[in-house]
Amino acid sequence: MKKTIYLILLSVLFSVSANAQTIYVTNTESWSDFTVYVTETESWADLVVYVEDTESWATGNKGLWYFTETESWADKSIYFTDTESWADITIYFTETESWAGWKNNSKKHLLE
Repeated sequence: MKKTIYLILLSVLFSVSANAQTIYVTNTESWSDFTVYVTETESWADLVVYVEDTESWATGNKGLWYFTETESWADKSIYFTDTESWADITIYFTETESWAGWKNNSKKHLLE
């Protein structure tokens, strides 16, 4: 019985961490997993992002991000560009958590 509970807890732990969205911002484009352009118009975004204050709340691939200052703790490293055409993904930051999510599912693989 203890073994079963232990295995269930481990599987939950790994499923949550596998979909976490802890983000590290790098100043060097070549060190990033992908480049990001921030738009001020929500309808132009591929992804609407809500920034979480707590890392454990930034789960799943649904636009809930937690920014870390430690690269080794991040799930993805990103580089912000000022040129939209150079970006792999365009995001819009929202102040409302429930508005976060994908608008262009073809780019979803970037955060998996």
